[in-house]
Parts: sequence; C-alpha cells; structure tokens
Amino acid sequence: MSATFTRAAVFLAALLVAGCGPAARRADLVVLNGAEPESLDPAIITGQPEGRIVQSLFEGLAARDPDGRVVPGVAERWEVSADGRCYLFHLRADARWSNGDPVTARDFAASWRRTLAPETASEYAYQLFYVRGAEGFNAGREKDFSKVGVRARDERTLEVELEDPTPFFLDLCAFPTLMPVHLASVERFGDDWIKPGRLVSNGAFLLEDWRVNHRVRLMKNPHYWDRANVALETVDILPTSQANTAFNLYWSGEADLILDRGLIPSMLLNAVRKRRDFHSAPFLGTAFYRFNVTRKPFSDVRVRKAFALVVDKRRLVEKVTRAGELIADSLVPPGLAGYASPKGLGYDPAAARALLAEAGFPGGKGFPEVALLYNRSEQHEAVATEVQDMLAKELGIRIELLQQEWKVYLNSMSALDYDFCRASWVGDYADPNTFLDMFVTGGGNNRTGWSNTAYDALLRAAAKERDPSARMRIFQRAETLLCRDEVPILPLHYYVGVQFYDPDRVTGFRANVLDEHPLKYVRLRRAAAPRQPRSESRP
Repeated sequence: MSATFTRAAVFLAALLVAGCGPAARRADLVVLNGAEPESLDPAIITGQPEGRIVQSLFEGLAARDPDGRVVPGVAERWEVSADGRCYLFHLRADARWSNGDPVTARDFAASWRRTLAPETASEYAYQLFYVRGAEGFNAGREKDFSKVGVRARDERTLEVELEDPTPFFLDLCAFPTLMPVHLASVERFGDDWIKPGRLVSNGAFLLEDWRVNHRVRLMKNPHYWDRANVALETVDILPTSQANTAFNLYWSGEADLILDRGLIPSMLLNAVRKRRDFHSAPFLGTAFYRFNVTRKPFSDVRVRKAFALVVDKRRLVEKVTRAGELIADSLVPPGLAGYASPKGLGYDPAAARALLAEAGFPGGKGFPEVALLYNRSEQHEAVATEVQDMLAKELGIRIELLQQEWKVYLNSMSALDYDFCRASWVGDYADPNTFLDMFVTGGGNNRTGWSNTAYDALLRAAAKERDPSARMRIFQRAETLLCRDEVPILPLHYYVGVQFYDPDRVTGFRANVLDEHPLKYVRLRRAAAPRQPRSESRP
C-alpha cells in the first residue's frame, strides 16, 4: 500500500474520532472493539463486542480477574452446600448503583426474573436453566416465580438452588446474562433505559456517551465499591469492522488497543509478529458455519456433509487467517482438561461429490441458488470467497455471497433468514458444555433450526452426571452427533487471540483462555504517541 494512501487513511480515520466540544477530548484509553454493539442490555446481548462493554458497565455476583479466573464481585463471599446444589451469596455492604442506590439481593432476583420472562425474549436465558424451575418459568409452564430457585433472604443475602450440581455455576455468575439491572430505570424508560443519561449501572464504569457508529465513552463509576483500584477515568470504545481503518487508527496513535483479531489485516501478520506490541495466544473460540436445516437443500444431511467435506480448512488458515490457527475437526477447542473432541468428517472431496449425487445433484446439476451470509469484515469476506471457490471447483455449485452489518446479521441468524452463514463461538466458561449446550432443541443460540432428541438427552444426562470422566464421554457422544452424524454446523478453525498494544504503556492486560480482559485492571504508564510518525510504509 502506498504511503500517500496510508496517510490519507490515517487522516480520515482520525476524523471518525474527532468531534466538537468538551466530549471530544481524548479518553485515557481508546479501544478498537469490532462491530457497533447491538445493545447494552445484559439480558439481550449475544455478541462479544457488546459483551466487553457490558462487563465494564455491570458486575455480577462474581467477576473475573485479568487471568480469566473467577473472583468475588458484588458478592464478597459465598457458601456451597455439600451436594453442590445450593449457593448462599453474601453481598457487599458498599455495593452501589451508579446513582448511589444500594445493590441488593432483590435486584439480582428481579433481574433474573426479567431475563427468564418469556416477553424479554433473551436468547441467553438458558444460562439460568441450571436454577431450579427456571426453564419452566421461561417456557411459560410455570407462572409463579416464587417456584424458581432464587430468593432474596434479605437485602444482602441471595439463596440459589440448582436443579443439579453445576461445576461451572460460579463462572456463570460472572457472565453478563446473570448480571443485575436497575429495574426502576428499566420500568421508567422502557427500551430507552440503555441510553446515556438513563443507564444506571453497577460496574467499574458508567455510560457517559454513546454515538452510534462513532464511539461509546465510559467514565469511572464514582459509586463502584472498588473504585480506588480503578485507574482509568475515561475509556472510548470505537466500533469499526474495517481492518485497514482500525489498524490505521492504532498506528497513528489515535487508539491504544486492538481487541478483535478481525481488525488486523491478515497481509500484515507475518510482518508484525516480532513487534513488542503484537500479542498472540490461543483461547477457547471456534469459527464455523451454520446451516439452516429448515430450508432446502440444507434440510438434507447429505448436502450438509458434502459441503463440510469439501472445505479445505488448511487452505483457509494458511492463505487467509494466517495467525497460526489450528483447523477445527469438531466444535469444542483443544485445551479443556479431561476432554478430547471426537474426530469429525475431515476433508474428502470425492466423498462429498458422491453424497451430493446421492442427494440428487450430480456434479452440482439442479442445485438451487443459495447464499452464504456473513457480517461485514474483510477477513470474513476473504474466507467466504475461498469457500465459494472450493464449492465451485469441487462440487460444481455456484453460491452467492451476502454481507450484512452486525445487527442485521444477528437478526437474520435469529430469524433463520439465511441459507448458511458464518458464525463463531467463544466459551463463556472452561467446560465443553458452553459449546455443546447451545445446540439443544430450541436453544436461544442454536440458530440452525436443528433438533435432535438423542442430542438433547445426552446434554441432559451430562448435566446430571457426577463422575467427571463419564460426563466427558457423554459430551463426546453428543459432539459426534453434532459434527459427524448430523452436521448442522461446519467447524472451520480454532481461534488464536491477537491484540495490539504497547506493553510499556498498557499494563494489566493479559491473555487468557476466555479472551476476557476487564478494563478495571488496566493501567497506563505514559501518554499515547504515534507508532509511526514519519515512516513511509507500514511494518
């Protein structure tokens, strides 16, 4: 890329964060986060870009440290019964909302009720189904919330009863879906409660400003219980899906931190790997494609298998993504203690052609028009183009490519308004269940239309199994159904986290398997400076 174009891009990118008036001052930390958030409501969000913001605004009973470990949050301590089914959380006396109101056990109970209420339509409500009676309440079979296993004993004591022992329940208590919301604000402002000046939060930061497709500005919450240990006064979260724009913002010193791998041009990865501001580590995340099994031709498992068998994943990671990703044969990433994914379908174009012919489309003849949906991203488009070429060369199938903005893309997936689409999943906790339970029948994040009673039964059995080894064997059987026998998804590769930040300036930011980086712990050592003040080309 020419130096002239680079300087022009830097100038235009700087205009994106320029504004007018007092609010235009540079924040202490400027973060490039990915797509514009779909919402800031903990009960509604499903994506990682908005999850990062919500975890700065709100805090659950538990929280996470920079290494991704569960630590006390609003609850200063808890007790667990001998059978692992009952939890007693003791809330901090100094836990406050950003308007000064106390955060109470009743806030948690009422917020969980709101998340589970059918009218809220929370796609992540199933994260509460481990609580006794929660699934029935969400399904509308039980109208009386007092029958659900969550009760405020008093202002500072929350009692939770689970259906079965759940080894990752404390992890869920740090997850956005289980975070409390300020119900008085929700009731007063309705859907507008998440706007600046109306959003009342209980986390390390509060919402000062939100300009759609421009920035989200966070300010240190003066009422946060641990405010003395929060170093940053202001943080700007910049939304962009364009890798060149994002990298220019970082390179010019307009931004301090790139959080999303998709915001780094793949062509630059080899050149920047040895830089001190380049940081890379694997985490529990998988890129895959979803098939809409309610639409022909993907209602036929033979077609789904043919597509899966013909995608050369090694070509994708070596030619397009280039960050050292491992190809994915199954959904659950490696690195989980005690678990090894079963072998998937692999790469076999000849077998794919035979299956396609068996399904009635020999050599691709008569195959209907289908489109591959993906959200706006240079890397997603590059991967889609490669897959388009593979399907044409190996199966004789021509597919269309359909690109949508983040919010529209999420809505299309939820409504099953697609043929097959790009998807990804980052583990909410370090357990195979976080990947496998989303594909149960009717699961809020299933988004494939797929339903299999044997699969559902296996996930229920795993939830009740006390023996860790037996539990992992059940998960392996379920993953075999998902990735080898029924194939409602096509795993592509396991993620490698890539971030850019100057370690001499930004501290408290560490790689971890969940790819979670609480801004509460970030510290700055000196002022920002351009990384390439006069150079004629990028590294």
